[in-house]
Amino acid sequence: MGQSLVKNYIHIIFSTKYRIPLILDSIQDELYSYIGGICKQLECYPVKIGGYVDHIHILCLLSKKVPLMKLLEEIKAHSSKWIKTKDDTFKKFYWQNGYGAFSVNPYEIDKVIAYIENQKEHHLKKTFQDEYRVFLKKYNVDFDEKYVWD
Repeated sequence: MGQSLVKNYIHIIFSTKYRIPLILDSIQDELYSYIGGICKQLECYPVKIGGYVDHIHILCLLSKKVPLMKLLEEIKAHSSKWIKTKDDTFKKFYWQNGYGAFSVNPYEIDKVIAYIENQKEHHLKKTFQDEYRVFLKKYNVDFDEKYVWD
């Protein structure tokens, strides 16, 4: 085959360190836009970015040229540095060490977009930890609670 054709939708989830609620309404849209710019620079085109006060969801097309780990390193490092320059409120802003990344069927993209758009309503009923456990179980990921939340 002479051409490499790839279309991998990835749903990425990670939280602020210790799930501290630092993704405030005042900075949220700008943060999501900034992260979207990082994704675009790496040819990992964002479809939807959103989240809640203590975590973020990124739905993007993963580039055939960039390993997933590199994408996460770039997003976390640059967005963390950027947000600290915005206000003293964010001087202790850090992302958690780990992340979740889940493949998405192209026919289910609209469901994932709606899910990300409805994070505020969703989290009136469910914590981030409960939400994340559901993803891990849905995708049949083996995990140990004591290591997931550090």
